[in-house]
Amino acid sequence: MTTWDERYRTGTYPQRPDPHPVLERYLPAVPDGRALDVATGTGRNALPVAAAGHRVDAVDQSREGLRIARENAREAGVEGDIEWIQADLDSFAYPAATYDLVTISFYRPVDRLPDIVESLTDGGYLFVQHHLRTTDDVDGGPSGDRYRFASNELLRAGLGLTVLHYDERTTTTDGTTAATAQLVARKSHGSRQSYPDIGE
Repeated sequence: MTTWDERYRTGTYPQRPDPHPVLERYLPAVPDGRALDVATGTGRNALPVAAAGHRVDAVDQSREGLRIARENAREAGVEGDIEWIQADLDSFAYPAATYDLVTISFYRPVDRLPDIVESLTDGGYLFVQHHLRTTDDVDGGPSGDRYRFASNELLRAGLGLTVLHYDERTTTTDGTTAATAQLVARKSHGSRQSYPDIGE
């Protein structure tokens, strides 16, 4: 059993985490089609993306996390819209120009972000949220800086795309404080772009 299997089995990782509000705001703007949830865990992103009408490939290396995610999908009535894939994320073969949306929450694809961007269709959306290196007193997240983003690192990684939303912040939710970055970007090019009106 892997470390992540043990975390999911013992409940030390949230069993039904909520999707980020930024992802929920942008979901209506994403064209219908296929989606990929990288490091799906217990289905934080896969479930709302499937509920919004997308066919989702949900990838994780943890068998136990995927088991819980399947149960959550069954309860949410979206089990038939999600393909669960157990794979090593360091070597997963991202298919080129396949996904209209890719979501990543709390996983830092150290060397794989270019492959992930290549898996987007033209006009496809990328959503990433992850922990930041910080001097603030925070709870949880990776123990070392290698698996946290430096300030503006995620923003720079998205500059080959059209950045629609970016922020870095420290927040406290249910007594847990975290410093995170959130990026929403679209695979589109040109000096003139259209921007979705998502409201506030």
